[in-house]
Amino acid sequence: MSNPTFTGREVATVLIEMGYTPVDRTGSHFQLRYEHPDTGEVRNVTVPLHGEIQTDTLRSIADQCGAKAFDAWCRWIDRNR
Repeated sequence: MSNPTFTGREVATVLIEMGYTPVDRTGSHFQLRYEHPDTGEVRNVTVPLHGEIQTDTLRSIADQCGAKAFDAWCRWIDRNR
């Protein structure tokens, strides 16, 4: 998946369905939080809600989610949107 295209709303919806909790919204950015039930590890993720997400921003969101492989993470988002 070389040029993934997702809207911020699609990404935020998938993350919420997978256990991320909305924490705050500042302007057009949504802050989500995930706490791993076994380890207690916390992940804070910011997703822009305006239109399609640029690839660099999408990579940053994947990093914030703890993704090991960007393409695999994009396929996961694609399968769950």
